[in-house]
Amino acid sequence: MSTTVEAVDTEPVENLWSSILDSVSSTRSIPSKQVLILGEKSSGRSTIAAGLLGRQLDTKPEKTDFALGYDWADVKDDADEDTLARLSVYTVPSSSPTYLSLLPVFLPPRTSLPHTLVMIIMDWTRPWSFVEQLELWLTWIETWAKGDGARELEIVREESRERLQSHLQHYTEPSSSTDPPLPTTSALSGTLLPLGPGTLTHNASGVPVVVVCTKADLIDEGHDIVGGSGGMGGMVKGKGGEWEERTDGVMQVLRTICLKYGAGLFYTTQQPQTLSTLRHYVLHLLFAPPAPSPIFGSTDVPAPARNPFPFFHKPNTLDRDRILVPAGWDSWGKITVLREGFDAKAWGEAWERDLDEERDDNNIGAKEMFMSIVGTNQDAKPTPLPQLISPTPEQQFLAIHYESNAKSSDRDPRQTFRTPADPSNLTGAGVVGPLESSSFNLPTVERALVEMEGGGSNERNIERDPRRSSTDPAGRPPSTLSSTGTSSTHAHPHARPPASPSIPNAPVVAGQSQHDVLQNFFQSLLSSRDRTTSTGSGTGSGTGTGAGQSEGNA
Repeated sequence: MSTTVEAVDTEPVENLWSSILDSVSSTRSIPSKQVLILGEKSSGRSTIAAGLLGRQLDTKPEKTDFALGYDWADVKDDADEDTLARLSVYTVPSSSPTYLSLLPVFLPPRTSLPHTLVMIIMDWTRPWSFVEQLELWLTWIETWAKGDGARELEIVREESRERLQSHLQHYTEPSSSTDPPLPTTSALSGTLLPLGPGTLTHNASGVPVVVVCTKADLIDEGHDIVGGSGGMGGMVKGKGGEWEERTDGVMQVLRTICLKYGAGLFYTTQQPQTLSTLRHYVLHLLFAPPAPSPIFGSTDVPAPARNPFPFFHKPNTLDRDRILVPAGWDSWGKITVLREGFDAKAWGEAWERDLDEERDDNNIGAKEMFMSIVGTNQDAKPTPLPQLISPTPEQQFLAIHYESNAKSSDRDPRQTFRTPADPSNLTGAGVVGPLESSSFNLPTVERALVEMEGGGSNERNIERDPRRSSTDPAGRPPSTLSSTGTSSTHAHPHARPPASPSIPNAPVVAGQSQHDVLQNFFQSLLSSRDRTTSTGSGTGSGTGTGAGQSEGNA
């Protein structure tokens, strides 16, 4: 019983401490926001990321290209004492589908959509790609925001859409760079005006988007090189007002597209002032308050909550290197005033045709119309690869060389073992002879065998002159071996005994090949050895018999 009482008494104490800790952690929690930077290579993404984080750009960065870059920094107050927020920056190397497929994993729209701002980076060295890049990135943003279509995600999308629309409707142009913006007339009257034509017709998920055109200081440089790294590339600088007219036309097209998505437009340079202005606007847009809830039983619309990061910079559409068009300020009328002859409605319809997958080819889209301002694609074409080497099939290669080798007698390996018709021409023919010979150009194998046997000059002379008879100068026939191994004729008294048995009946036959001569020679050796063995065995048996008879007689 006492145990139960103690358990009941200790449980409220634990709950009390948990509630105290939760309240403290919630009151001192730091809000976290994130920025997703999209852009192609060499578009200035690293410069923008360093400006958002309040750091200086490393002039010698490490040459490391990750599939998804990430960095973060704390946002301090003016006194640099308290931390107001934590800003995370994600960077994608390019528009490759391999890289883009990683973003839903690290930034799931269900949890990231209310706290994420997407920034599209383009640079003025490639102005002909502006419309194409915007179509690519904006289409991907809407696909990413749709996610898996779950019910919880749909609720988040509706809330984000209402917050962005409320931000556009409550936008007020500041009177100076230090004074907070004054409330609009519609806000004072308690009514909100509807959005103008062509405003927020897309971006159903309400994703905050900022389009940034970097390297704006190269717009007015006098580079006349088409497709060069500086200036306007294909937009060659003209005379008079034609140059300004074309650059203003580009800005009007960009503003028209940004208006349809409720996006802001900024031109930046390497100057820290333009990057600082962009950072202030990003924080202002990230911490935009949610749409106020209507008061029950009242027709007045309550004012939104105060933004902790107010934005005091006025819009600027005159300085081409510092363009600043915040979301909620622009309209078709302000776009047309910049340069006469621009039809914002026609450009909006052309943009719709580009997005329509089943459009009629008879009507041109925004990309074709944009080429009339900036020219065609001036990107450097990649060097074509060398032609692939296709090897000849093995059997075909051998068949080709077989015909040439068959016609050439020098390449026939069988010629090595054949006796040449002309004994004096032995170039390339096989030679068999003693290593101690004075010359390797021996005419036949018979001569080599005679020299190995130690034959005299007479044998050499006989071999050299096949026309001579097979008898010696004295008229005696050549010496041959008998079955007992002795010569059948008397040898010359001064003659040296032969080192080895001679070839019996080995005359030089015309047309006989070396192979035949060698075969006859070794065959004669075998037959001579057999005769010698048989003779020896017969003599031994006869002697044994005589001895036995003598013993018997005795």
